Amino acid sequence: MFELIVGMFLAILALHWLADRLGLPPAVALLAGGGALAFVPGLPSIAINPELVLVIFLPPLLMDGAWFTALALFRRHLIGILALAVGAVVFTTAVVAVVAHLLLPGLPWAACVALGAIVSPPDAVSARAVLQRVKLPRRLSTLLEGESLLNDASGLVLFRFAVATVLTGSFSLGAAVTSFFVLVIGGIAVGGAIAAVWVKVLPRLGDDYLKIAASTLVCWASYLAGELVHVSGVIAVVTTGLVCGWYQHVVFSASVRMRGVAFWQVMVFLLEASVFILIGLSLRGVLERVGGLSVVIDRMALPVLAIIAAVTVARFVWLFGSDAVLAALRGLGIRTRAPLGPRAATVMSWAGMRGVVTLAVALTLPQAMPGRDLMLVTAFAVILVTVLVQGTTLGLVIRAAGLREDPASHPPLDLAEAEAAMLQAQYEAVEKLAYAEDGSLRHPRLLDRFRRRATISASYDGTDEQRREDIDAHYGVILAAVAAGRAELVRLHRAIQIDDETLHDLEHDLDLEELGAIAAKA
Repeated sequence: MFELIVGMFLAILALHWLADRLGLPPAVALLAGGGALAFVPGLPSIAINPELVLVIFLPPLLMDGAWFTALALFRRHLIGILALAVGAVVFTTAVVAVVAHLLLPGLPWAACVALGAIVSPPDAVSARAVLQRVKLPRRLSTLLEGESLLNDASGLVLFRFAVATVLTGSFSLGAAVTSFFVLVIGGIAVGGAIAAVWVKVLPRLGDDYLKIAASTLVCWASYLAGELVHVSGVIAVVTTGLVCGWYQHVVFSASVRMRGVAFWQVMVFLLEASVFILIGLSLRGVLERVGGLSVVIDRMALPVLAIIAAVTVARFVWLFGSDAVLAALRGLGIRTRAPLGPRAATVMSWAGMRGVVTLAVALTLPQAMPGRDLMLVTAFAVILVTVLVQGTTLGLVIRAAGLREDPASHPPLDLAEAEAAMLQAQYEAVEKLAYAEDGSLRHPRLLDRFRRRATISASYDGTDEQRREDIDAHYGVILAAVAAGRAELVRLHRAIQIDDETLHDLEHDLDLEELGAIAAKA
């Protein structure tokens, strides 16, 4: 098994490189590559423990999305996010249930609802994997990221109630709604409590590595704590991530942030890529469970295709319908959020990729569930079609839509104004410390340096484009100087004129300078 895991990571590197060369979203190459690897002769069959998959992969990937979410934008668009994360999931579940029952009248309604709940929530991992490579207006990216953080909770609750109804034969709408709110509110409470402990304890951990380890483990602590007290672990993780992401700017030092972010990004990259490889590798097991590809084509092709169509159309109907309601309310003089518009609604509708949660939930279906084989095949087919088709064409759809950033969504200060305010604050701080108690100037060069930076930034009257060109040119020179300095250090080290310690110390200074220049140039 260990050899298989190492081989999987090597395959991830190769497939990711291939995706970059071909200009494909990495998720597409990883999913297709995993599917191909599943049928390599001699490769052992991969048996995924669905509960373990959710526990291992979901918390850190949700945490990553929540950590870097702009909380102010999240709050501003919360109603729209909930309309997608709850409303769209419930609506899609209902549409899929109706279509499944029409095609398969012998399938109980509760089983049809369970199928709808499996395929209805777009996946946080799939959305992130695709959206990282496309540029969207701030409002749309906030809606999609927020939806992907919260909709898993809606789908999981619907699924559990549907399965319980099938197995027990009883259902109470009031109990379901009450339970949903308990799960959500309880998840928020647990996540907030875990985050509060993190904020209080982290500054007291002296070592940087302890702080990074604690920040890494907090996502699993939050998820497991939520599940332990029978509330939503998903909501708990999202709440923890939002709070920790908000406070990390005051509890992290620069060194912790640099090291921690680097470690976290590599870990998330491997986990995210592993998800798609595992989905692809599970194809063989799914086909073996249902009797082979011929059985799928002969007996399941029509309902599976119909459900894929229902999932896709339901999202379009919900988004365009919601937009029409907003437009009608504004026409009646009721102040609401501005409608997305047909082009933005089309992009949002096409961005509903499914992924690991859909497959993992499908694999937890009890053996006694009617239509279990059909549900497994449908879950995999929905993932395959949405990731391979929508994932590869979403960039084209966005470019064809020609979306532009809404000026009203911009913060009060633009980048240049914010930088000027920051430099002025730095100058004022240096000015207070530059003089000794007797009034003599102790740090004239520092004072002159920060005064010059603040004056230049505040008085710059060029366009944003000219400013960007000047910045690129300025820091391009710095990066060239850093490269020349590093080359000289390596030359001196190779000529045995400096020792390893000197090389590492001076190289660290160059690395910090290079990181600062790259960040300023980005």
